Amino acid sequence: MLGDEIRFLGNTEGVRKHLLGSLIGVASVLILGFAMLPLRPHISVSTAALVFVIPVVVGSAIGGIKAGVSSVIAGFLVYDYAYIPPYKTLDVGTPQNWTALGVYVIVMLLVASVVASLDSSRHEAQRGGEAAHHLSELSEHLVGDQPVDDLLDTIVSAVHTVFDIPGVSLLVLEEGALKVVASAGEPLSDEELDQLSPQSGQPISIGTETQSSAQVRTIALSASGRAVGILALRALPTSVNDRAVLNTFANDAALALERAQLREQVLRSKLLEEVDRFRQSLMGAVSHDLRTPLATIKVASSTLSSRSVSLSADQLAELYRLIEVESDRLTRLVSNLLDITRIEAGVFTVHAAPTSVQELVREAVSAMEPTLGTRRVDSIVPSALPAVNVDPLLIGQVLINLLDNAARHSPTDGVITVEARREGRQVVLSVTDQGPGIAPDKRQVVFERFAQLETGGRAGLGLTIAKTFVEAHGEEIWYEDAPNHGARFVLSLPLADETAPLR
Repeated sequence: MLGDEIRFLGNTEGVRKHLLGSLIGVASVLILGFAMLPLRPHISVSTAALVFVIPVVVGSAIGGIKAGVSSVIAGFLVYDYAYIPPYKTLDVGTPQNWTALGVYVIVMLLVASVVASLDSSRHEAQRGGEAAHHLSELSEHLVGDQPVDDLLDTIVSAVHTVFDIPGVSLLVLEEGALKVVASAGEPLSDEELDQLSPQSGQPISIGTETQSSAQVRTIALSASGRAVGILALRALPTSVNDRAVLNTFANDAALALERAQLREQVLRSKLLEEVDRFRQSLMGAVSHDLRTPLATIKVASSTLSSRSVSLSADQLAELYRLIEVESDRLTRLVSNLLDITRIEAGVFTVHAAPTSVQELVREAVSAMEPTLGTRRVDSIVPSALPAVNVDPLLIGQVLINLLDNAARHSPTDGVITVEARREGRQVVLSVTDQGPGIAPDKRQVVFERFAQLETGGRAGLGLTIAKTFVEAHGEEIWYEDAPNHGARFVLSLPLADETAPLR
């Protein structure tokens, strides 16, 4: 099983270290023993013993206590053979020499034990520092306000990379079945998923204890007394400290995941509230805007049907004109509603082409003539004005909405001014009325959907759509004060290539 293989690899690594330490320790004994031979007549037996401490320390530091013992045995043999008379034999000779050898063995074993313990403590401290560093890094990933999907990927990627686990999967319970929502490394097989299923009835290994030889281990992610997910691991960290860090990280991951889920639930609730508010505002605005033209059409048609014989020609013409004007107003309202639907769905596109500004203004004024009534429109558009690169349908709708807005807030004998001029690489187009204007603190609100103003409800779908269509061309629309307290809406349009033909 994979867990057994990892433990075998860990044992193999330990054997390699012991072997390397032993080889270096024994080699050091031989090198030092050979190097001191010319000095043998000038050094004492005890001095030679002190020199052989060095290989023991080196071997123990590299390979642990086993390598230290190997170095002690090699040192004992070389020390006895080359530096205790009689030389070139393992015969010790005098009791004094036996004492020196015994002391050497005892001291060297103690030195090897101390050095190995210090090295083990150093490694444990190093592993503890690395574990703390791992936990710090992982916690930084989790404290950020990430979307749930990104957080799930962060959790499995971090466990896979930091703890060097071959395969990590995160599962959540959906409709009574465990579903993999994120994975890193080797994925779970269908058979393993079936085994993890609550309905399988098969035992699974839980937690980070190492007694079990199961291939897939699981760690429950729970927060606030409820399970938020399960981590399925193809192995466990070999270090005890890393397993402790993994447990701590699992707890942090559960809290972060719970927080992210709660945050998304709050966002969904706010979205539903916003949708409901939009629906209510739309219904309110539409019902209000529909009521007036429908009532006018109803009265006019009823009058025509019941009293047409007794009405004069002028009265009949006026009633027919009212029906036409209000029908046009209803048409524009429906058109605006359709435009809002396209905008909300993100399906409207800009088909820009070189377009004459004079033609745009002429068509918009012509379309609005029945609604304008006795209001006069003055068009100040120089004939030499260059073409603009716009979608004529969208900008035409912008002009119609601005003219309709101006007509609704101008006196019956008022003048609406449409003016265009060139400024650099743009054409600036404005629509000015002689109405009451807009207060300074309401001039940004006027472009918001269904905004209600103290001046009689100037804001609505028309201005919102105008702003959206202008900004879709990469340009701007804004409000300015006009003479005599009127309102002026100004928009910029991009110039077209002078060599391109007009649409």
